Amino acid sequence: MAAPTVRFGLRRVLAQSPSHRFSRTDCHSSVLPCFGNLLISTRYYAKKAKSKKNPVQTETKKRLRWEFPAPSEPTDDVYLAWCYPRPVYEAEVALDMLRKFQQLEFASPNQPVYANLTLDMKLDKKTLEPFLGAVLFPYCLTDSIHKVVVFAEKAEDAALAREHGAAFVGATELISPILNGEIKADHYVCVPPMLNKLKSLKTVLGAKFPNNKRGSVSYDIPKMVNVFRLCHEYVVANDNLIETQIATMDMPNDQIVANLDALIKDVCKYKHSRYGSFVTSLFLQSQSSEGLQIKVEPFLSEGAVKKVENKVQEEAKEEDGDSDKEEMQKSS
Repeated sequence: MAAPTVRFGLRRVLAQSPSHRFSRTDCHSSVLPCFGNLLISTRYYAKKAKSKKNPVQTETKKRLRWEFPAPSEPTDDVYLAWCYPRPVYEAEVALDMLRKFQQLEFASPNQPVYANLTLDMKLDKKTLEPFLGAVLFPYCLTDSIHKVVVFAEKAEDAALAREHGAAFVGATELISPILNGEIKADHYVCVPPMLNKLKSLKTVLGAKFPNNKRGSVSYDIPKMVNVFRLCHEYVVANDNLIETQIATMDMPNDQIVANLDALIKDVCKYKHSRYGSFVTSLFLQSQSSEGLQIKVEPFLSEGAVKKVENKVQEEAKEEDGDSDKEEMQKSS
């Protein structure tokens, strides 16, 4: 009778204190001694600890690991392009090279020349939205004339617009025909008092709606009409890229450079110079050749050039500081 009573008493003790029961799933055995088991964490659900290494230093180390010293310029016509820095040319030198490529490729002598601009759209707390620009080249590419609509209330302004070749002239009476699609034009300009009265056309006109930066809102009606009748349009694509034709290969170098200068000056109107250089890189290419990188500084204002130089100097100082820190760590 002693054995059944002991067994029954032990069963009651285990039922009242379930912490003394050890199941196979809860028990974790280890080969290490007891002191080693204290160092091993069994919290498999715990979050992984973050590494104290600086990610910037690891990136620079990875980048420097694959770099090797190479001459600044290749010594042969055949070389690995990724081993050398991309050459940057003057505009006249690049145009002469494009003409040599043209002869080797047996391309048309009057094929178009394109300018590819990369823009820095960042401001202090926001970014610029892509825009549609219009520039009047000193040397026009085509003889085509655009249709221009002029919004003006005064009879004198309307007479001036008609004299200089405006296709449609009027005030608020032109709004309903434009909304209905009866009037279609290439450009729309107005005098400043008419700007608030044209808000209903914003959704229809979109980027062609009169804008101060674009030069389509002014009291100088003759200048606006003459510019937009012969202007060349360009658009910002992929958030910060402009690719547009500026000339043809049979034009002299000075004319091509003048058109390029006019394009960059017009683009820089959309961002104030206090934010630094708006154009970060510039490429010239023909229809059948590769793009050649051009120096942007000769086409920028003095203030923007100084800010670009200061930025380059700061980046060089930061790289020197990182290299000094790495040398100190290696020596220690």
